[in-house]
Amino acid sequence: MTAHVSPPDIAQETFSEHGAQRRLGGVALLLLTGIALAFSIYQLTIAAFHPLSSLVMRALHVGFLLTLTFILFPIRKSGRLDRVAPVDWLLAAAAFALACYQWVFEVDLIQRAGDPSTLDLFVGAAMVALVFEAARRILGLALPTICALFLLYGLFGQHLPGDLAHRGYDFAQIVDQLGFGTEGIFGIPTMVSASYIFLFVLFGAFLEHAGMINLFNSVALGFVGHAKGGAAKVAVVSSGLMGSISGSGVANVLTTGQFTIPLMKRFGYSGVFAGAVEATASMGGQIMPPVMGAVAFIMAENLNVPYVEIVKAALVPAILYYVTVFWMVHLEAGRRNLGGLAKEDCPNPWRAIREQWYLVLPLAGLVGMLFNGFTPMYSGMVGLALCAILILGAAIAARISGTAFRFVFWIAVGLGASLLVKFGVYPVLTVIALLIAGCLFVQGGRETLRVMRNSLVDGAKQALPVGVACAIVGVIIGILTLTGAATNFAGFILKVGADNLFLSLLLTMLICLVLGMGIPTIPNYIITSSIAAPALLDLGVPLIVSHMFVFYFGIMADLTPPVALAAFAASSVAKEPAMKIGIKAVQIAIAGFVVPFMAVYDNALMLQGDPSVLAVAYIVGKALLAITLWGAASIGYLRAPLAAWERVWAAAAAFLLVAALPLTDELGFAACAAFIGWHLLRSRRLQPA
Repeated sequence: MTAHVSPPDIAQETFSEHGAQRRLGGVALLLLTGIALAFSIYQLTIAAFHPLSSLVMRALHVGFLLTLTFILFPIRKSGRLDRVAPVDWLLAAAAFALACYQWVFEVDLIQRAGDPSTLDLFVGAAMVALVFEAARRILGLALPTICALFLLYGLFGQHLPGDLAHRGYDFAQIVDQLGFGTEGIFGIPTMVSASYIFLFVLFGAFLEHAGMINLFNSVALGFVGHAKGGAAKVAVVSSGLMGSISGSGVANVLTTGQFTIPLMKRFGYSGVFAGAVEATASMGGQIMPPVMGAVAFIMAENLNVPYVEIVKAALVPAILYYVTVFWMVHLEAGRRNLGGLAKEDCPNPWRAIREQWYLVLPLAGLVGMLFNGFTPMYSGMVGLALCAILILGAAIAARISGTAFRFVFWIAVGLGASLLVKFGVYPVLTVIALLIAGCLFVQGGRETLRVMRNSLVDGAKQALPVGVACAIVGVIIGILTLTGAATNFAGFILKVGADNLFLSLLLTMLICLVLGMGIPTIPNYIITSSIAAPALLDLGVPLIVSHMFVFYFGIMADLTPPVALAAFAASSVAKEPAMKIGIKAVQIAIAGFVVPFMAVYDNALMLQGDPSVLAVAYIVGKALLAITLWGAASIGYLRAPLAAWERVWAAAAAFLLVAALPLTDELGFAACAAFIGWHLLRSRRLQPA
């Protein structure tokens, strides 16, 4: 059992989700690596020992985020990428110094809370400005512009007409709210980023560097590679598995897509369809338990429910999402008569699991702890520790001759780590320290230590866009909290929905899709859940279902043209127009647009309200039937090609199953049965005798 280094991200040259990154060397690279390592070690220390108050922890987290952002991302995309400009070094140092202000003057700030001094105002305003600049560099103009509009509303909204106006707030109130309170840039999203999200990003980085991508690809190839259209089915399975630990759709496209998109093209799929399959399958990772995306942790904190409740609500819709994508590629393979890979060219999945089974242990441990009521922070910390122990231990065990001695070694390591239950984190740290020392003296051990270091550095870098987004959306939350503006919009949705819940849902969906055209899923969810979810609750939609509704459509926005980040990422690998890939991805992901509506009208689809097994089976069966017919209507093929009128018939039957109106289920089942019966008869007649 040896550690494997993940393949380099060769798509970085052609597509970057988060702006142009510098490629540094020499002293600048050493400093960047040192700061990234310090960031990861700081977060691990916070998770293990909780040495700082919550507000100081958040402030230093933002300080590290800004420091690394100003070093890694130039002021302009056209700027030099081989060195850090002097002004960026100054901004990086200033950002961290301003973040430390919360730590150094913590007691004084508490004593004069609500009455900031002139220096407080300067520090708070400068910190907010630096967050805006960091967000502009790493996330583009859209999100900072939206946040700036909210900020202007807070400063000058008293001059607006009618119900839009608020009572007015001076500059000091705004700065105090945004720069020092727990409802501004150091609000709940930042707290979740500092507590849970960073650990799970780091967890994914460790597993990637340990070889989890290779394991997932081998398992997917082995189980479905030889089936009809196997190349595309490999993409669906491997992207779903990878998404379950990374929670980042675009990152999944740029890792698994390097392997799956060329494979699909080689076996007859068009470049557009291959890119769309990869983009759709990768985006589903944000809703695929157990890890899901960062939004799931923010949602759990917002709703004050255990993370396992979010997982429970997401499970069935996530499975339906991937069933849809799998079904679409199966139908496309049938329509184009595409076979699978030769059986002998596919790896043995059981052999791959047998050789690298230990990589699954950290994930299994993490899932087990989350489902047994442990906090995400503690679960993530233990999962990370288990990852480190397995990677380091594998390097040493590989050099031990004799199976019996290897068993003794692993038993000793396991017993040492198990002392965590009684004595806390210290025995685990001791085991890790001893394994690190051992790696210094065994062949290949130093390479394993470099893998560990690279995992810590890459984890810190991967956390930047998520963390910066969490910080800047605090501006929106702070202004909405201060002015109470969210209630006005909620009132508008309530007025629309008083007569028609469907119109309210449609309006909320459109808001999510429009916002998502320019901003990531996290701020999209935070904005829409702040203004739309409470209104849906008043219309009788359970709180967790309403939040999942806006979450899903925030994800769908990353697939929806004109600004479809996942499609642009796939375009860089498939060498096809991103717009065409985005349009095809929407067609493939149609269940993602339908399942949330079904869940609102029947909460059993999200396992809410303590439903019976029969109720869950009914709604899932209905959804699967609708997906079957929608896929046939969309691709134009079932067992044989469909005529235009048959595609309309299939789509109408599927729609009736979703409509949730009186008699629509009965009419839908009848239309489905008639269509399937007709198609079976016709397809048999078309088959040669």
